[in-house]
Amino acid sequence: MINKVFVVSFAVILLTGCGSSEEQIIKRADKIHEKFLTVDTHCDTPLDIIRNGFDLGEKHDRGCVDFPRMIEGGLDAEFLAAYIGQGPRDDSSTNQAHLEILGIIDAIYKNVEKNSAMAEIALSPDDAYRLKKAGKLSAFIGIENGYPVGKDISRIKQYYDLGARYITLCHSGNNDICDSSSDPKGPEHNGLSSFGEEVVKEMNHLGMIIDVSHMSDEAFSDVLSVSKAPVIASHSSSRALCSSPRNLSDDMLLSLKSNDGVIQICILSSYIKTPEPNPEMDAKLAELKDKYGDFNTLSDEQKKQFRSERWEIMDKYRKLATVTDVVDHIDHVAQVIGIDHVGIGTDFDGGGGVDGCKSVAEMKNITIELLRRGYSKSDIGKIWGGNIMRVFREVEEIAGKN
Repeated sequence: MINKVFVVSFAVILLTGCGSSEEQIIKRADKIHEKFLTVDTHCDTPLDIIRNGFDLGEKHDRGCVDFPRMIEGGLDAEFLAAYIGQGPRDDSSTNQAHLEILGIIDAIYKNVEKNSAMAEIALSPDDAYRLKKAGKLSAFIGIENGYPVGKDISRIKQYYDLGARYITLCHSGNNDICDSSSDPKGPEHNGLSSFGEEVVKEMNHLGMIIDVSHMSDEAFSDVLSVSKAPVIASHSSSRALCSSPRNLSDDMLLSLKSNDGVIQICILSSYIKTPEPNPEMDAKLAELKDKYGDFNTLSDEQKKQFRSERWEIMDKYRKLATVTDVVDHIDHVAQVIGIDHVGIGTDFDGGGGVDGCKSVAEMKNITIELLRRGYSKSDIGKIWGGNIMRVFREVEEIAGKN
């Protein structure tokens, strides 16, 4: 009888200990988010602002990023991407793209100013730290795709003067700056174009962060050979763990370390874990495409309905990676090039999201997993904001010196 009582008591103690251990981890995560500046370097939420009148100050059931959920998830600063897709490269088209970018930036300002009690536009690391101390969120602006620059380099300063602090030099197609990692036609410049070299130098001069996500391997290498400042991959992951050409190989990671740059792990599922065959989802998406036909010919209302139905299909059928998989990428980068060169760039509202972290409200789950794996609070502080802010400061310091 004594032995049985002892065994039962010991089991209860173990179970209680496990529960309190998990509670302690959650409390530690809360304290880390209170202490350190936490930064996500890429979301596409401005698309929803433009298309649907999305209000960042309201808590939404759909979409991934808004200010109330940033507070809930312990995220202090978000880089809102003014994104535009690749289009024709004639003057008329790039001029129109330029005007669209100006419109997106203006919409970001108006949305943030409308919610000034919660957040402000941030232009520097000092702004972000000041706002955190004041109990406010930071809204940084980035530009995804250098396409609207066209061949007019003066536009880069215009974007900088309007508050944009990085440019992702390309997107899914080649442009006048560089080759993309995913252009179906293959390379055009074999890396960075001669105009692209001037773009890199101008961004260094202004103190604007160069973002190498989406670039071809050759373009990535060229940027690092030209840039005098460290660069970022604002939303990319490890190719060693997921073979997408959007991700960085270990050799590229080593080059990034030599540049003193940082890779911000993208939590878009297909960049975290090689997708398994999903014929059911593929069939439903094919039916949707047949239903609507050529997307470019649809009215704005039809495009909105198409996107809504597409997200319903994705939500129902897609098989997502997990927070554990995300932290596997952080582990790998830390092992290959060190803790000083890795961060987080979700790509929320551009496809980003995994089981356990589908919106900014769940960002602490990444911290909890990092704690479970034994990361120190100092290392977690670097991952969440310290590394990207270090690069940001170095870019500012180099400005005007070249």
